[in-house]
Amino acid sequence: MNNIRRGGVVIIDFGSQYTKLIARRIRENMVFSEILSPESAIDTIMKNSPAAIILSGGPNSVNDNSKANFNEAILRIDIPILGICYGLQLIVKNHGGNIDSQGSGEYGLATIDIKNKDTLFNGCHNSTKVWMSHGDKALDIPQEWELLAVSSNGVIAAIGNKNQNRFATQFHPEVSHTQNGGIIIHNFLFKIARCLPNWTPKNFINEKIKAVKKLVGDNKVLVGVSGGVDSSVVAALIKKAVGNNMIAVLIDHGLMRKDEARECRSFLREGLSLKINLYDESDVFFSKLKGVKDPEKKRKIIGKQFIKSFEQVSKKYNSIQFLAQGTLYPDVIESGVSDIKTAKVIKSHHNVGGLPKNMKFKLIEPLRELFKDEVRNVGLELNLNKLLVGRHPFPGPGLGVRIIGEVTSERVRILQNSDKIYIDILYEDGLYDNIWQAFAILVPIKTVGVMGDKRTYEHLVALRAVTSEDGMTADWFKMPIKTLQKVSSRIINNVKGVNRVVYDITSKPPGTIEWE
Repeated sequence: MNNIRRGGVVIIDFGSQYTKLIARRIRENMVFSEILSPESAIDTIMKNSPAAIILSGGPNSVNDNSKANFNEAILRIDIPILGICYGLQLIVKNHGGNIDSQGSGEYGLATIDIKNKDTLFNGCHNSTKVWMSHGDKALDIPQEWELLAVSSNGVIAAIGNKNQNRFATQFHPEVSHTQNGGIIIHNFLFKIARCLPNWTPKNFINEKIKAVKKLVGDNKVLVGVSGGVDSSVVAALIKKAVGNNMIAVLIDHGLMRKDEARECRSFLREGLSLKINLYDESDVFFSKLKGVKDPEKKRKIIGKQFIKSFEQVSKKYNSIQFLAQGTLYPDVIESGVSDIKTAKVIKSHHNVGGLPKNMKFKLIEPLRELFKDEVRNVGLELNLNKLLVGRHPFPGPGLGVRIIGEVTSERVRILQNSDKIYIDILYEDGLYDNIWQAFAILVPIKTVGVMGDKRTYEHLVALRAVTSEDGMTADWFKMPIKTLQKVSSRIINNVKGVNRVVYDITSKPPGTIEWE
């Protein structure tokens, strides 16, 4: 039995946009959570001895006969269950109640009146704001169930069966707009389900070190580092597990930020006491990307060439079998290669959807089930430098996905210089740590300008800055006007080939954080 996962929560995902948010909210309480499909076998659900099950929301109607397959035996598992939105409707339907698919729904903030505060709502206000997002609604309450809350619109907002440890909410307690959402989730986890708070950075580190030791034995492990927090945490974990049998390699694909290859090598050597072997493969990557404009093709080309470069590098060492990399859970979800059948492909991450099928290496991905904030906490537990741990995420394909269209050495030069100015000013103005991710994008548009009384026809640079908790959703950062003015002026005056700067104010969704 894996103790760090014991006493956690299984989330049955019906395709809700908030499912990953539910998982994070649970983990914030130091309780393990995993997401499984509605048709999962009972043995699969119970493999880690969960303390509870949560049924997520979803876009479908329980009255739709064409809805996804659902293993109804899940509802008969003798552990606490919480249904959220679609989950409530599913519970009502399966217990003989009726669901209305013809009426008007509720979307956005709503007020609920709590009728019973003994269990799920213990410690909540009698009247509170919640986040609603549903078209269907329950018309009645199943026998032996109790009304726990009702919305101001007269809609059943929460029900419970204390004897069976079954509860359900029509609203979304996992969304931050729900005022007492944290209390509700905490009540379910610890007062109802008696979950175990085992999911800590220390426990995670100990588990991964043991797992890597068992897998690798006396063999060597090649670790690809980039200077980012993900690869650095992987390197630190692998080093603790296999010691000198770890070989750290930095492949310079020519698409890193200005001077970053040199800086990363020095930073990691000082911060991790690691010898970083630097290999300049930029000419190879540029040749592979020549003439390629499609973003998915660029990502996959970069991913495949990374592996080829690592395979070539490995020949310099004696029989390396393992390659470790910093794949995260959002990478897996967005690439559509997880075990969750409701996941859709958003974009292929170079280290997931872009990997060759016939690799010579066995992959080690110790961070594959973590969100970014969890990785940072693990890094701090490993005593990594706070500046390193706090760095903004940087995509594996690097500037290759921040240059819209074809990648050339000249376009890389323009973007490197523009991006460095942008990031430097964010540090100058004390804004860097308030932002999840900030970067410049080179847009394949030239615009007319006037510089020194002369007409110019030069490149457009876009600036992006977002706030986020895990990268799955994000809001654009409300950048001070003075900072934007400073960035624009400095880029235009110092970067040859740029005469216009714009700022992106799109959130995720509907956009993504990166442009490609």
